[in-house]
Formats: sequence, structure tokens, C-alpha cells
Amino acid sequence: MLKQTTSNIMMVRPIHFAFNPETAVNNAFQLQADKDELDQVATKAQEEFDTFVGKLREQGISVFVFEDTADPHTPDSVFPNNWITFHQDGTLVTYPMYAPTRRKERRDDIVNNIEGQFQVEKRIHLEEYESSGIYLEGTGSLILDRINKIAYACVSERTNEKILDDYCAQLGYKKILFSALDAKGMDIYHTNVMMCMGDTFVVLCSECVPEGEAKDLLLQTLKDTDKELIDIRLDQ
Repeated sequence: MLKQTTSNIMMVRPIHFAFNPETAVNNAFQLQADKDELDQVATKAQEEFDTFVGKLREQGISVFVFEDTADPHTPDSVFPNNWITFHQDGTLVTYPMYAPTRRKERRDDIVNNIEGQFQVEKRIHLEEYESSGIYLEGTGSLILDRINKIAYACVSERTNEKILDDYCAQLGYKKILFSALDAKGMDIYHTNVMMCMGDTFVVLCSECVPEGEAKDLLLQTLKDTDKELIDIRLDQ
């Protein structure tokens, strides 16, 4: 029986969490800290990470923690869901990343560790698309309805339709592709900024999605799959 959520989570504990100029070019939500605040930001990120891991484990969630590496420098390593995903049928997928610094987050030692603890039946290497200059960044780009096999995605520099089609063909998903814009009319870089999927509900900032057929299809698909819509505003 397919499940939407899992009781096993992989997390990477950050060492140098910080502003990344390579990703900030199309991530309008990033803010650069002052130089004298960099160490405080990194320390605060570690403290919040450790607290979150503790709270998850208190609820019976199995958390597999991997330490970030000092070299190479990977300021976004705390978001491994962008370069790797795991699937109930034993499929493991690795993804093409927009920023060169983020490509360095892909680690064979993490993949090997997971393969040693779980049954991996198939490995899909989508990172090969990086050589073509197109990208699809894991469950940042993709909001997966795993039960109904639907992949929701807002198109951006980091979410390419060609790779999405390849992903859907290999994993047996149907795509729901749409545009999503921030307050300045710029593409929202990751779908998970404005949408998330639970067992019975979906959180969506529908005002980010321009009116038209794509929005109609998005809302109708959520209705057809019996998802309770929790509609949030852009300012939220």
C-alpha cells in the first residue's frame, strides 16, 4: 500500500550554513547577513537543527543524520531533499542542481550508507542533465502526491519541463505544471516555497498562480484527489 509520508528521514547537519550568492540570483527570499553575523548564523542553524532532530525522535521518527563536510564548502547542505529522493518501491533518484556549489552536496558516502540500510532496487541519475544547463531540484521542484502518483511543479530556472517529463516517465507519475510568481512578478524558484502535500490536505498559495487553464487544472486535480485545500496568502 502506497504511503504519502514516512517514519524515516535523512538530514544533513550544516557546518557553514550561510547566504549563497549562486542561488540568490533566483531566490528572492534569501537575505545576506553582515560579515560579523556569519558565525552567529551558522551556530544558530546548528542549534535549530539539533533541536528539530530531537523533537522528531521524541515523536518516534527515525532520523538518519549525516555531518556536512568543511571542504568542499556547501552552504545549502541542510537541504538534501534537493539532490536526492527515496521512493517506496526502492527507487533512489539523484537530481541536477542549478548552482555549482550545490552539485558538491551529492555524496557517494551518503548514498552508500542508505543502500546499506535500505533495499534500493533502482537508481535514477537525473544529474546528467546538468551538462545541458537544465535542472530539476528534487522535492524543492516537485511536490509529490505519492498515493495518486502526481507530480506538481511550478516552472522556473530550477524546474525544467523536459526533465520533469523524464522523471514522470521513469517513475510512473502524471505531471501538473504551472507558473507561480512572487510579489514582484518573478518566478518562484521552488514549488515547495508555495505548496506542500500531506496525507489528506495540501497547503497552497493559490494567489501566486496566474489565472488560466493551468491554475484551473491544478485546483481541479486537488479537488479530484480529495485533498483539503489550505489556501495561504503571499504575505504568509
